[in-house]
Formats: sequence, C-alpha cells, structure tokens
Amino acid sequence: MTPRHTKFYLDKRNGKWMGVCAGIADYTGLDVTLIRVGVVLLTLLGQGSPVIAYLVAGFMAPKKPRELIEESAEQTKFWQGVRASPTRTVRDVRSRFRDIDRRLADVETYVTSTNSRLSREIEQLR
Repeated sequence: MTPRHTKFYLDKRNGKWMGVCAGIADYTGLDVTLIRVGVVLLTLLGQGSPVIAYLVAGFMAPKKPRELIEESAEQTKFWQGVRASPTRTVRDVRSRFRDIDRRLADVETYVTSTNSRLSREIEQLR
C-alpha cells in the first residue's frame, strides 16, 4: 500500500513527545513551534480536553512512512499546498501545462516553418 500525501501522519522523527505537533506542522506547513505554543495555550484554556485529543491522536494516527520522510523540500511544500487548497493547486498545474503546451507549439511552428536560413543551419549541425 503506497502512502498518501494528503493524509495526516505522526512525525516522530521531528517530534518531541509523540510527534503529534510535528505531524500537524508537517501537514499544514506551519512552524512546529507555533503549533506547540498553540497546544499549550489550548490546554491551559481548554481545561485539559486538548490533552485527551492529543493522546488520542498520538495513539490512533499512523507514523509517517519512510517514503514521505525522504521527500525533497520542494515536494513537501507542494503537497502542503495541495492539502491547503486542492482547487488552487489543480488550477496552477493546469496553467503550467498550458504554458508548456504553448511553448511547444511555438517551437513546432518555428521548426516547421519554411525558413530556408533555419533549414540550412539545422543541416549544418547534422
């Protein structure tokens, strides 16, 4: 079974205790220190119920698979963007493909044109 990039995983490698805060930070793309401070504040204000949620998440959520740990920073940032806004990400990918397609069409038009000077230069390169 291949790991899913859009699923929440515990990040025990970067975690302090159970890896829940590090997993939330990895999932959202926020700084792990902000997540930890938020959990502490919620615990103080929430009369202990966030501690129960933290423990449940720590015992129920799966560990981050090795394939996802070894990702590049660029891939990690991309998947955080997908989780944050899938619609925007799809729109961005479509835009990139349209741009690539347009550039390829420009190259094809240039290469297949009846420009005799270009034909001579290509033949000289062979």
